[in-house]
Amino acid sequence: MNVPVVAFFNNKGGVGKTSLVYHLAWMLADTGHRVLAADLDPQANLTSAFLDEGRLEQLWPENSHHETVWGAIRPFHTGEGGFAEINLTSTSESRLALLPGDLALSAFEDELSSAWPKCLDGDARSFRVISSFWSIINRAVEQHSANLVLVDVGPSLGAINRAALVSSDYVVIPVAPDLFSLQGLRNLGPTLRQWRSGWRNRLEVRPASIDSSPAGRMDALGYVVLQHGVRLDRPVKAYQRWMDQIPGEFRSAVLGVDEPAPPVDSDPHCLGQLKHYHSLMPLAQEARKPIFALTSADGAFGGHFQAAKDAYGHFDSLAKRILTAMESDSA
Repeated sequence: MNVPVVAFFNNKGGVGKTSLVYHLAWMLADTGHRVLAADLDPQANLTSAFLDEGRLEQLWPENSHHETVWGAIRPFHTGEGGFAEINLTSTSESRLALLPGDLALSAFEDELSSAWPKCLDGDARSFRVISSFWSIINRAVEQHSANLVLVDVGPSLGAINRAALVSSDYVVIPVAPDLFSLQGLRNLGPTLRQWRSGWRNRLEVRPASIDSSPAGRMDALGYVVLQHGVRLDRPVKAYQRWMDQIPGEFRSAVLGVDEPAPPVDSDPHCLGQLKHYHSLMPLAQEARKPIFALTSADGAFGGHFQAAKDAYGHFDSLAKRILTAMESDSA
């Protein structure tokens, strides 16, 4: 697959990761890209951001086939056959499609976990299991004629996320200026390197019957500082203390290098900083559209309307930084 797959990952939850993926998907589609947004988080938060409850009920019918990523994988998982037909969900933007997530995807965790060590024995089915997400994304890319894939994953270091990251070319790490995000970087960085090297070891013993597998690049493009969790009662000094540590922690934990780190504002690994949009988020969720697309018809008046317009510039700049980082990494 020549289409780049970008995963957004931090094992610290609550930093605004899913909202970031949602808005970047809309922004990239708005600027001409054919985007596939893939929800590989068993909590399916990205899917619920796109769809209302009525549509979700249709996607997840009780005791029936689910038109989701799990619905495509389930026949293979149960031994009933290969992967089922891919069902993408369209949006109001023709260049943007959703590969819906599923709360039932957690049922795949145990098989993904047991398949990982078996790959070292050259077990063909285990390779197919670990490559399941990659195979489904490939089919979805072809169906949508996508030229870019954004993947949302949950905040864990479990087997589902390992398979999702093995299927990814790039990783963008959302962080918040707090102790928990820094600890997330410390956990995530060594784990990414372990997964990357572990998959390369497995590819060396891949059986001849498996003609293609994900490369498992997982190249860290950089980090995005999300200030969604910043509280008004939080001392500025405490906030700045954690901000100052992010560049150095990213280098040591994620890149595995020991070098001086500049401030966030001048750090080339910082892809962008986004402020919180607390007052706009309820309007956007009600309208089922990104905050930068809100109009007066959606209740965005006065300062809200100006903030929505400003948000367009913020996300446009971030999207361009991510695309530029991908081009530089591939050069």
